[in-house]
Amino acid sequence: MRDSGRLHRLCALLSAIIGIAISQQSSFAGTCPCDIYATGGTPCVAAHSTVRALYSTYNGPLYQVTRKSDSKTKDIGVLSPGGLANSAAQDSFLTGTTGSISIIYDQSGQGNHLYPAPSGNWPPAETAAAATGAKIMMNGHTVYGIYTTAGNFPNNTLVAGVGYRNNKATGLATGNQPEGMYMVCSGTHYNQWCCFDYGNAEANDTDDGNATMECIYFGSSTQWGHGDTLPTKGPWVMADLENGLFAGGTSGTNNGNTPIAASYVTGMVKGDSGNRYAIKGGNADSGSLKTMYNGTRPSGYNPMKKQGAIILGIGGDNSHTAIGTFFEGAITTGYPPDSTENAIQANIVAARYGSSVTATRYSVNDEVPVSPVRVHYNPSSGSAVVSYFLQDARRVSMNIADLQGRQVAAIFDGVIPAGQHQAVWNARQVPAGVYVWRIAMDGRDGWSGKIVIER
Repeated sequence: MRDSGRLHRLCALLSAIIGIAISQQSSFAGTCPCDIYATGGTPCVAAHSTVRALYSTYNGPLYQVTRKSDSKTKDIGVLSPGGLANSAAQDSFLTGTTGSISIIYDQSGQGNHLYPAPSGNWPPAETAAAATGAKIMMNGHTVYGIYTTAGNFPNNTLVAGVGYRNNKATGLATGNQPEGMYMVCSGTHYNQWCCFDYGNAEANDTDDGNATMECIYFGSSTQWGHGDTLPTKGPWVMADLENGLFAGGTSGTNNGNTPIAASYVTGMVKGDSGNRYAIKGGNADSGSLKTMYNGTRPSGYNPMKKQGAIILGIGGDNSHTAIGTFFEGAITTGYPPDSTENAIQANIVAARYGSSVTATRYSVNDEVPVSPVRVHYNPSSGSAVVSYFLQDARRVSMNIADLQGRQVAAIFDGVIPAGQHQAVWNARQVPAGVYVWRIAMDGRDGWSGKIVIER
């Protein structure tokens, strides 16, 4: 018979950390998104990213940082052709001070760089994003995205939000010419307002009427059309065609456009030279794209009257009540085939947004805090506690299974913000035996550990 000191004793063993042990990579094998578009016959005419090159041979600057302390600037390039951003150069440049992202360079060769937007229908002019406002890990390497904020009205004084624009862009579709576009953005930083957009907009900062823009929107707006509201009210990938956000072919609800619950989201919009356009979306970390809509344009939006300017983080008239975080995107000439877009999604997944490098095993017999995971025994409550650290927001699912793989307890399933967290399993009601604690991140296995319960 076991002594009372061992009654309800919970011995926890973390057997493995499965986050796929990989070496840090500064470049990607094979092609990049704009190489794929070109192969499909729809070349990029604008390519923007602060996290990586969008061409396998690109070796130029991704963005410019302006230092607050002295207003000096520095271009931030890539670690190698076709590779990730050289974030260490930014970190060194900003040591002891802060800065902003003053230019997002166009990698396509068209010179379609993005700058803080001027004043339009919504004054004042937009501001540049904080240089370190969207720090994430990408394939084990630190990079920085474009963290946009909304304008507001403290003390009845209008304060600008963050947004970028180029009203003199070249090479983009105008009128009813065909085009395609994609972006990768945060799946957790959004709101219900208009408009966190990326794409083709008016060239004069004003609302020029229906069909004068064609952009990707991500958020939970229900002001115009919207997607399926079950089980949650967004967020959705939609199209901003001016004077309306559309989830499908009408300004109403499109139940085929389903919410996307993911840390990072791929959004796509494309329109042909007839009366057809499509919306696609998916998890940028795993899986394939879903076609949210493919059909005729809404009434009053054919033919299109596109003007060929570029916006990021704002609406066509510079409206800046929405928020979001942008990492990469491109605009093409021509209507991309589905096969090309599928290859783009596969390339994005391979880029490993939010992924850090780890292959460490931790002992659970000591109580020294470790990262990213530790497991310890709490004898006072008969529970197991998992402590873990997230470098950025992720969708986390935790459950307990027996050795036959049958789930015996669901601990948590939802989006967890960055930072240190704990999860607790009360094991008093289960019989003695061996159990497995399983943690998945964004639908992929993350950690698993054996739990031995003795009575």
